[in-house]
Amino acid sequence: MSAPRELPTRSAWVRRLSVLLAIVLPASGWFLVTGSGVPAATATQLSGSTVPAAAVPTHDPQSAADLLALGRELFFESRLSGDGSRSCASCHAPDKGFSDAQPLSRGYNHSGHFRNTPSLLALSSKSRLMWDGRYPAERLHDVVSDMLLSPVTMNGERQIIIERVRQLPALIDAWQRAFGERNPLHFDGLVAALAAWSSSHGNGETAVDRARHGERQALSARARAGMALFEGRAGCVHCHSGAAFSDGKLHRLGVPENLDILRDPERTVSLLRHYAVHGAVHPMAARGDDGAAVWTGQATDRGRFATPTLRGVAQTAPYMHNGIFATLEEVVDFYDRGGGPGSELRPLELSTDERAALVAFLEALTVPMPAQEAPGVDNYATDAGAGR
Repeated sequence: MSAPRELPTRSAWVRRLSVLLAIVLPASGWFLVTGSGVPAATATQLSGSTVPAAAVPTHDPQSAADLLALGRELFFESRLSGDGSRSCASCHAPDKGFSDAQPLSRGYNHSGHFRNTPSLLALSSKSRLMWDGRYPAERLHDVVSDMLLSPVTMNGERQIIIERVRQLPALIDAWQRAFGERNPLHFDGLVAALAAWSSSHGNGETAVDRARHGERQALSARARAGMALFEGRAGCVHCHSGAAFSDGKLHRLGVPENLDILRDPERTVSLLRHYAVHGAVHPMAARGDDGAAVWTGQATDRGRFATPTLRGVAQTAPYMHNGIFATLEEVVDFYDRGGGPGSELRPLELSTDERAALVAFLEALTVPMPAQEAPGVDNYATDAGAGR
């Protein structure tokens, strides 16, 4: 077995980081303002939690089905990104539970990010969005807009996106079916379609749903035992409740840090940029992910993250906000120990069989997933832009 990798020394880390900051931040249009730690482009827009709400679509779609069809075309279209290299499906792959199966995500130009890609399964049942819960669910439109335009994710630009869509016959046809031939193409309509299609997955009935509706044999004996633990002695239902199996609240579990964030200067830069964008007092001092505290500004929220849905959880490994646990067994073991330092959890002291029963119950929350194939590609004389 090879020796564990060590973190860079402070001097080496600073040298590497300073070079990356000099390249990445200016190139992305983000300039730290002395004193505030907020990028100049957003210093007057931030209100302590998140960016202002985006405009809502100005034209209602003609039908939900047509809006979903447009959203599907857009979801797989790489030419919405700045260099035409990535689409929404690059990170939210349908065959990977609308995630990417990686501990930590990668963004524009394959640059390293500091959090795990959240799955889109059961998105419509969530009350808060993003791992740190900084968006309420009714602002999904803002999240989609941010993902399209942020230099960290797709680095798109509104008017360029509109012009590229205008050049693609399949997308123009889908737009006209959704919004009508007389309604001009507009960015907010594209965002609305993407939000609608992104919200349409993982909402089907699971074996657990059938069991709760009286079909007892929908679950194995082990999964039934796991459900009894989940709703009883293990107390999982206190946070993982309701149709979404989530209370939508912020909790501190003491999840271990993923040290790859500081080992990889790109991921470190993405972490520091996140602190700066959200108005942290000393963004360059960050050495770990403080969760909701970054956008609430409250020290009591340090290490708190939003409760994720459990629908389709077996389809979306690895787990936690930083992908630190590879399997559901590791997650259940972590909860059984009472979490990590500062955790709100209590030790459960479950037996081996009880932990296995909980895993079986979580696996029974698997959602029906019809195969999703990318639409055909319209090529308007650019090989680089056909990267669906």
